[in-house]
Amino acid sequence: MVTARQEPRLVLISLTCKGDTLTLSAAYTKDLRLPIKTPTINAVHKCRVQGLEIEGRDCGEAAAQWITNFLKTQPYRLVHFEPHMQPRNSHQIEHPFRPTDQIPYSDASPFLILSEASLADLNSRLEKKVKATNFRPNIIISGCGVYAEDSWNELLIGDVELKRVMACSRCILTTVDPDTGVMSRKEPLETLKSPQRTAEHPHLDATEDHLCPEREPSPEDTTWMDLRTAG
Repeated sequence: MVTARQEPRLVLISLTCKGDTLTLSAAYTKDLRLPIKTPTINAVHKCRVQGLEIEGRDCGEAAAQWITNFLKTQPYRLVHFEPHMQPRNSHQIEHPFRPTDQIPYSDASPFLILSEASLADLNSRLEKKVKATNFRPNIIISGCGVYAEDSWNELLIGDVELKRVMACSRCILTTVDPDTGVMSRKEPLETLKSPQRTAEHPHLDATEDHLCPEREPSPEDTTWMDLRTAG
């Protein structure tokens, strides 16, 4: 499989779900609409993510043509992970994860957390400001201190318990401009690794934290968050 580390223009694709339809959108490109449930007659492919094998059901010729035409580099197929398929074991990728922690296509964790305060601190050191989307978090926290999230061990969002596993060391993906899909290979990575920041914050180039669920959530929507324990 490829990520935006190999194909930076992937960050320009947005995804929405409505009813039983999945829509992929990108500028100057006609939307691609796919069924949420991929037809079972479609082929199942063996893929590899972070060196571990995983399956995915092919999303069809229209999806393959859409993604290939947009990236304009080489032919690609779009695949869908289904509930009955065997996920990857996060512990085989990063040892701090438990043997029971599992993930389909993300690198190692289902959740990344980032605070607005930490992002603002980083931007105070940069000539060209970056956005939260440079770091691809799926949980953004406001109202806490700078790098406060590094000391949190557990979070409760509604009735969903999340346990902090480890800091997320950053890679060249952070240097992809989320508005243009162009990779600079420099900032903000160079500033994150600077001696000054390393001395002030021992997590080196980490600005986010990996989280894993402690238990299954209830089907109701949740709207509040609580800090369970701090380190």
